[in-house]
Amino acid sequence: MWGQPLRLHIKDWATARVAPTYRNVHIYEEKKIIFTFKSFILSRMGNLTFIQNVIVWGLPVLFAITVHEVAHGWIASKLGDKTAQILGRLTLNPLKHIDLIGTVLIPLLLLWQGGFIFGWAKPVPINPQNFRRPRRDMAFVSAAGPVSNFIMAIIWAAILKIGILLVHHWPNSAVAIVYMGQAGILINLWLMILNLLPLPPLDGGHIISSLLPGRIAYHYDRIAPFGFIILIILLITGILGFILNPIMAFLHNMLMHLFGFL
Repeated sequence: MWGQPLRLHIKDWATARVAPTYRNVHIYEEKKIIFTFKSFILSRMGNLTFIQNVIVWGLPVLFAITVHEVAHGWIASKLGDKTAQILGRLTLNPLKHIDLIGTVLIPLLLLWQGGFIFGWAKPVPINPQNFRRPRRDMAFVSAAGPVSNFIMAIIWAAILKIGILLVHHWPNSAVAIVYMGQAGILINLWLMILNLLPLPPLDGGHIISSLLPGRIAYHYDRIAPFGFIILIILLITGILGFILNPIMAFLHNMLMHLFGFL
């Protein structure tokens, strides 16, 4: 289902990782294969069919969006606001968080077009008036979502590593795990970076607002109704990619180094 060439390449990569390195030729080949592994996986992901892409991206996108929102609500409950808990939103059941447009239609449309993938869930209800220190606590609540995405990116990198280790025993399943692990890394890093943009109503905007003096924060928050339009303009003009791609590449390479892929 996932293509014989990819299975063979991953086997070659795994073999190179365990090959003796006391000979120069083995050291050179090991480094060369590891260096090309990441770009090979990324390029192959672009060749998947629509159905294969739905299988690969579905679970990572669903978890990335759901856990992001639950993290907001969980930190809010720890800081005194039980609103999300009372309304039954502190659950990993995706049915409680799915937004028809942001969780289903937009990701499927982006998959169909072959572009980058992102989406959103129904926002977890937060009432800052329940916090002991509303401005400070709101910053913590806002930061919880992106932090959860970074933690999930690390978990998906570990899953990617497991897929590589399993390739000799269950090649078909291992290839699917490798693809899904890479998708999980990408979607979580992208959501983390995107949400940390200092643009209301994104999480980064809430964090900046909590750090500004009250009067300035009030005027800054008035950008929120136009935030999505500004984001679309930045996307269409390429400014968003110019800003985010270097950060994305740095964090992705960091995880690849951490788990021995580079």
